[in-house]
Amino acid sequence: MTIALVTGASRGLGKDMALSLAEAGTDVVLTYLGNEAMAEDVASEIRAKGRKAAVLRLNVADSSSYPAFFEALKKTLEAEFGATQLDYLVNNAGVGIRTGFADTTEEQFDEMVNIHLKSAFFLTQRALPLLADGGGVVNVSSGLARFTFSGTDAYAIMKGGVEVLTRYQAKALGARGIRVNCLAPGAIETDFGGGSVRDNPEANKFVASQTALGRAGRPDDIGSVVAFLCSDASKWINGQRIEVSGGMCL
Repeated sequence: MTIALVTGASRGLGKDMALSLAEAGTDVVLTYLGNEAMAEDVASEIRAKGRKAAVLRLNVADSSSYPAFFEALKKTLEAEFGATQLDYLVNNAGVGIRTGFADTTEEQFDEMVNIHLKSAFFLTQRALPLLADGGGVVNVSSGLARFTFSGTDAYAIMKGGVEVLTRYQAKALGARGIRVNCLAPGAIETDFGGGSVRDNPEANKFVASQTALGRAGRPDDIGSVVAFLCSDASKWINGQRIEVSGGMCL
């Protein structure tokens, strides 16, 4: 039995990651921030696939909440899974902003730091006592750390930091056999960023025109790669950035 913790898994990419992990035979603890009912629906889908699932609330932007979260996680692992450890952590939770460099406020910048970069550092640090030797961490970056589009400046900077952090974590945790890799999606048809790629035909067409495979990404393009990284099939992949974008902006 393997267990993965996926943050921000009530919708979007996180939901598909959780479901793909379940399909691959992994039990899942999923976190949500604002909509418990949506998270419980995902948990129900996981159970329908024959795997165990549990739901916990977590605000990744508030590091002061981490101690209480991990106490709740310990109890949940014991009560719901009969376990004392996690095998995998997927740092997925996040939001974007649409503000150019000249107009980004310090408050917006700090919010991006807390949600995307600080959380990937300190949530993983806090998880170490519960993370099994030989397990793994998947951090979520973005294709925007490689290519540039105006209005994504602060968000993309944080994702660049996540990619550097991934390499340092991989080296730091290698002695325990814990692999750390970074997944970098391209533009995906979800509700992220107000659903612009999913719901705006012109934006979708533009993304398709910039992508070698000729379409925008879909959530199920991403979840299967997370399931691969959270398995023995990827046992010799470590400290790597894996872009899953269909060849966007080549």
